[in-house]
Formats: sequence, C-alpha cells, structure tokens
Amino acid sequence: MNWFDRAPDKCFAIHEDASSTQDTDMSEQAGPEDDYEETGEGIEGADDEDSDYSDSSDDNAVDDNTQHEMENLQRAFHGFTNMYRLIKRIGEGTFSTVYKAEDLRYDHYDNSWDIEKDSEKWSPPPLKSYPSTNTSSMTMGGSLPDFDQRRRKRKYVAIKKITVTSSPTRILNELELLHDLRNCPSVCPLITAFRSTDQVVAILPYFRHADFRTYFRNMTVSDTAIYLRSLFTALSFVHDRNILHRDIKPTNFLYDPSRRRGVLVDFGLAEREGTDCKSCMCHDDPLLRKSRLRAAHDANGAPHNGYPKQDTRPARRANRAGTRGFRAPEVLFKCTEQTTKIDIWSVGVILLTILSRRFPFFNSADDVEAMIEIATIFGQKRMRSAAQLHGCMFETTIPTIGTTGFSLERIILWSTCRSDTGEELTPDEKTAVSFLYRCLDLDPGRRISAEEALRHEFLRERSVDLGAEEEEMDILAV
Repeated sequence: MNWFDRAPDKCFAIHEDASSTQDTDMSEQAGPEDDYEETGEGIEGADDEDSDYSDSSDDNAVDDNTQHEMENLQRAFHGFTNMYRLIKRIGEGTFSTVYKAEDLRYDHYDNSWDIEKDSEKWSPPPLKSYPSTNTSSMTMGGSLPDFDQRRRKRKYVAIKKITVTSSPTRILNELELLHDLRNCPSVCPLITAFRSTDQVVAILPYFRHADFRTYFRNMTVSDTAIYLRSLFTALSFVHDRNILHRDIKPTNFLYDPSRRRGVLVDFGLAEREGTDCKSCMCHDDPLLRKSRLRAAHDANGAPHNGYPKQDTRPARRANRAGTRGFRAPEVLFKCTEQTTKIDIWSVGVILLTILSRRFPFFNSADDVEAMIEIATIFGQKRMRSAAQLHGCMFETTIPTIGTTGFSLERIILWSTCRSDTGEELTPDEKTAVSFLYRCLDLDPGRRISAEEALRHEFLRERSVDLGAEEEEMDILAV
C-alpha cells in the first residue's frame, strides 16, 4: 500500500508497491476509448439527507450489499479504519464509486485545502464545576479536559474508489490533473491517494451541497448569475492550464444555494488540450476550408437519399467523452481538434435548463438524436454550416426541423408557459439570454471563453452603492 503525502505543497508522484505476486501490471495500456456514456461520478448523492444539507448520517441504515462493499474496501488497505470511518455510499458511476467517510486524523495533517476551516467558529462548552479534589474529571496532566478536541466538529471526506478495470493511464491522468489544479478556487482538490495491488482510491473533500433538481426551478436571474460566476471561476483556472473537463453538468458542480458557493468535481474524463488530436478543418483558414469542401462535394456529388452500401470513406475517430445532452456540436461531429470551448457549451446547456425550468433539456439516446435536438432549435441552415466546419455534411428530411429554427427567447417563453399570454422577458432575463447566445454558439471559434464570460455584463459583479447603503443605515438608526 502506498499513501500519497497529504500536504499540497509536496510534489505529486506515484510510488511503486513492493513486488508481489498479487500486483497488477500498471504499465499495461488499455484499448482506446473514444466514447464514454454518462458517468454519474459526481459526489452528489441521490438521497434526501444530502440534499437537505444534513451531515448527521451515521445512523442511517445501509443496505447489505453496500455494507459488504464497504467492509471489502476497509480490508483492502491496511490501517484504513484508523484513518477513515466509512458512513455510506453517495455516488456510483461507470468508472468509480464514491463513499462518504469521517476523517479520523484530520488534525494530524496540513488541511489548507479545507475552504470551510476558517469560517468555522468554536463555541465554548456549557459551564460546569470541576472540584479540585475530583481527580476523575481531570486529565493526567492535571488540567481540564480538552474540550476543543472533544467538541471538534466532525470532518468528512469523499472516498472515490476507482473501478479496477479502469485504464491505469486514465487513473494516473486524473490524479495528476487534480494535483496540478490544487489551490484553484472552486475546484475540488485532491487530498491524497493510495493504492493496494490493483485498487486505487482517491481522497477528496466532502462538500455540503444540494441536489440541482430541488432548487434550479426557484433560482432568480441573480441567483443564476452567482451560480455561473462560481462555475466559470473554476473553469477559468482549469482552462488557463489547458485542461478540458469534458463532463460539465449539474451533478459535477456541487453547489450550496444557502452559501452561494460551488465546487467543480470529477476529472475522470478530463485531458490536456491537444492530447491525441489531429488537425481539423475548423481551425483552417475559411477560404481553404471552403475550397476543400467544394472539392469533396464535387467528388461525392449531390446529397444522397440514404447511405451507400459500400462506403469507401475512412472512419473518423475522435474523443466523444461526456454525458448525453451536454455534448457540444463539435463533439457530435467528431472534431479531431477539440478545445476547451466544449466545456462552455455544456455550461450553456445548464443555463438554458435554468431559464427554461426544464431538466434535462436535451434527452437524446444517441449522437444522431442529439444532432436532431440541436437542429430543431438552431435550424437546418446553421446546423449545416456547423457540420461543414468539421468537414461533415448535415442533411435531414424530418419535416419538424425548419430552415431557421427558433430563437432562444421564444423557447424560454414557451417553456415557462408565457408564450400565449403575450408576456415578454424581463430586462435581466434578456441580459441572461444574450450571454446564453455566446455560450451556445455552434462555431467553437466564436464561442465565449471562460475568462471572457467573467467579464460579461451578466456575470460581472455589481458594485455596491455605498452612499445609498449608508443613507439606508441612517434611516434605520432613526
């Protein structure tokens, strides 16, 4: 077993286990995986207790299967029970299972990662008399009991058990990215990680949060701006380090509405920009791209009704990692040179979900249906242009897909049952929609960046009028 140093200022490195006949060869390379379905690896739990901000879950019943899994995990690592006390399973996905646990040795380590540490205030214990002759109430050193230790608030962590069938390269990639992103605001830090034979476990902070489905319909435009400002703050630092998250969705952004603070989690599908990529037309000069498309059109002729039986075109392979409904158009068109702008599209889908009060907004079963859903909104003309950016053709005979599509304003009014009443969007909603257009631009080259988003009028923090505030305080004083 190998423990990584918990201090964040230490250099990240994986130390090999002592040779053992039970060790798995971590140097084996798994086959390429260019399509990941919904991962569901977010630390957000589906139970009501987590959604209601309760941390007193110790007495909750755990089913037999979960209890058996937790016991196996504790036996897999020597000394595990001396450091962590497993409480329950709070998440399960394709590549990992996440458990909530109490950190029993929190006070023995550097906890600079704990964003709530400074905000906690110690409350004095109730008064109680301690006669000097009563040695049973005294410590061995003759002083009063250590109330700070006895009354210390329990500290919880999220223990992510990575599936043993996961690629060793992917596991190492996730841990290295988390280490590189340490000290980034609104990004979940890696506390430590350890391995025993073929089992790898990552220790992450447990963040108090609510289920997105319980609060998004009640969010005002101001609440939405604060939510997205926190998310874009995280993405700004992630993208500044040329890292693509690839799986932005509500369950991977743990948000606490009462504190108006969120944390970006789950970097299991993340990668550095430019990893295993080939040049794509979307980065070519427009004139060059137009000539290449014209040559391809002349070679293949007019659009065909159906598919050729003998398709001689070479297969295109591209990373399509992500969650259905949140994948950007360039991912669906198998762009071979994807950028951090794919995360911006996913944030745009979240914003559209909040403004329309509909979750999930896109609910496709595969990539073809996903293209049809996007085309229904943006229309065939713009969807065809988006496809040509990546050297693809988009054609459909579905009669419900118009040429020009619909405006986002009209979709939001219809979704919120205001289209028949003649009611219009409020000024704040119009500002939010103008920002939404920048996030959901079909052309990734024109799509807004995370840094630009933080400077947009919609997310820019409003300055407080100190004069008006002081005047209000004077009125209250009178």
